[in-house]
Amino acid sequence: MELNILTVCYLLAAITFIVGLKMLSNPASARNGNLVAATGMTIAIGATIFLYQYRTGGTDENPEYSRLHNYGWIFGAIAIGAIIGTLSAKKVKMTAMPEMVSLFNGMGGACAALISVVEFDHLAFSVVPGSHEIIYPSSMIGHVLIIVLGLIIGSVSFAGSIIAWGKLNGKIKDFAFKGQHIFNLLLLGIIIGLAVYLTGWMPANGKLIFYIIFALSLLYGVFFVFPIGGADMPVVISLLNSFTGVAAACGGFLYENKVMLTGGILVGAAGTLLTILMCKAMNRSLANVLIGSFGSGGSAATGTKKEQGNYKEISLSDTAVLMAYSSRVYIVPGYGLAVAQAQHACHELEKLLEAKGVEVKYAIHPVAGRMPGHMNVLLAEADVPYEKLLEMEQANDEFSNTDVVLVLGANDVVNPAAKTDPASPIYGMPILDVELAKNVIVNKRSMKPGYAGIENDLFFQPKTSMLFGDAKKVLQELVTEIKAL
Repeated sequence: MELNILTVCYLLAAITFIVGLKMLSNPASARNGNLVAATGMTIAIGATIFLYQYRTGGTDENPEYSRLHNYGWIFGAIAIGAIIGTLSAKKVKMTAMPEMVSLFNGMGGACAALISVVEFDHLAFSVVPGSHEIIYPSSMIGHVLIIVLGLIIGSVSFAGSIIAWGKLNGKIKDFAFKGQHIFNLLLLGIIIGLAVYLTGWMPANGKLIFYIIFALSLLYGVFFVFPIGGADMPVVISLLNSFTGVAAACGGFLYENKVMLTGGILVGAAGTLLTILMCKAMNRSLANVLIGSFGSGGSAATGTKKEQGNYKEISLSDTAVLMAYSSRVYIVPGYGLAVAQAQHACHELEKLLEAKGVEVKYAIHPVAGRMPGHMNVLLAEADVPYEKLLEMEQANDEFSNTDVVLVLGANDVVNPAAKTDPASPIYGMPILDVELAKNVIVNKRSMKPGYAGIENDLFFQPKTSMLFGDAKKVLQELVTEIKAL
C-alpha cells in the first residue's frame, strides 16, 4: 500500500512539473507556475524520505526491504541548503540574477556528477567487496553507461556554469588561445574514448579511468565556456541548463525514480528548446555560437575601426518636452537599466506620460540582458503590465509610427551594423529597428561599446541623440521635468 502511495506522489509531482512549466511560458502566470512546480518537488522529496524502500536481502519470494535512515543528516542538509538558497535569492540584485542562475545550475550539475561518483563506488565494491578490481557482469553495462554519462554531462555543466558565473560578474575574463577549439575537440574525443573503453571492456583499473574521466570532464567544461562571451552568454546559459537536466535524468535512470527522470527530461528539453530559440533570435547556428565566440573578440573581429563621425547630445529639458508632446513612445530596456536598478523609475515615467495621453510600450529583444527573459523579469518586478511588453517582431512593425524611442542601456540589440556591415561580428543578428522611429534617444553612461565589444552605428545617425548619465538618476530627473511642464 505504501508503494502505491509513493507512486501516486511521484505521479502528482510529475504532473505539477508539466503544469508549472506550461505556466512559465506566460509572464502573467509564471510566478504561480514556479510555485506549482516547487510544491510538486516538495511532495516528491517528502515521499522519497518517508515512503521509499530499497531491497536489503531475502529471496525473490520473500524479499526484505528497508527505509531510508540518518534523518538527522538528511534534514540538516535540507535546512542548510534552504537557508543559503533563501538568503541568496532575497539579497541578489536584478543585475546579478544571471550569475545566480548560472551558479544554481552549476550546483545541479555537481549533484548529478556526485551521484555518478557514489553509484560507481557502490557498483565497484558491491561486485568485489574490499577489492580495487572492478568486475562487472555483462548485464551491468547499461547501468555503467548511464553512470558515466551522468558523470560527464554533470561535470561539464558544473565547471562550465561556474566559469559562466565568474564571467558574468566580471571575476573571470574571456580567455582563448590559438587552436583552442581543436584542443577542446581532442579533449572531448579522449573523454568519449575512455568512456567507451570503461563501459565496453570494463578493465581492472576501471576506478582510475573513471576518475580520469571525471577530471577531464571538469577541464573540458572550463575550456568549453572560456572563449565564449559577450552577446552569446544567454545561449550558453540555456545550453548548460539543458546539460544539467540531462544529467539529472541519468540519475533518475540509476534510481529508477520516475519523478527525477521526468524532471530531468523536462529541464533538458526546455533548455534545449530555449537554446534553439536564442540561436534563432540571433540568426546563428549553435555550432557558430560555440565556435565563433562572438562577443569575445569585439572590434578586433572586424580588423578595422570605422570612421563614424560625430554624435549629438540632448538635454533633459528637451527630452522631457519631446516625450511629453509625443503620441507614441517606445522604451527599449537593456542591461544598463538593470545595473542602475532603474525599473521602478522607468515605470513611474511610463505612468506619467500615459497620464498626459502618450501611448507607452516596451520593446523587448529576446537576448537583451545577460540571460533569456532578463528584461521581462526586471520590468515585472516594477509591476509593468505584461501587455505592454512587446516582442521584437511586434515592436519592429510599429517603430515607423513611433515618435520617440528611448533606449535605456541597450546596445548590441539596437545596432544597425547587424544588418548593414558584413564585417561586423553581429552581422545577421535580428535587432530592434529603432532607427525607423522619428526620434531616438539613447541613455548611456558613456560612449563605451556594449557587452559584445563593438561600436554602435546607431549613436551616430542623424535622428539619434545621446542622453548621458546613470539611468535611474536620468529617469528621476526626467520625471521631475515632465511634471513641471
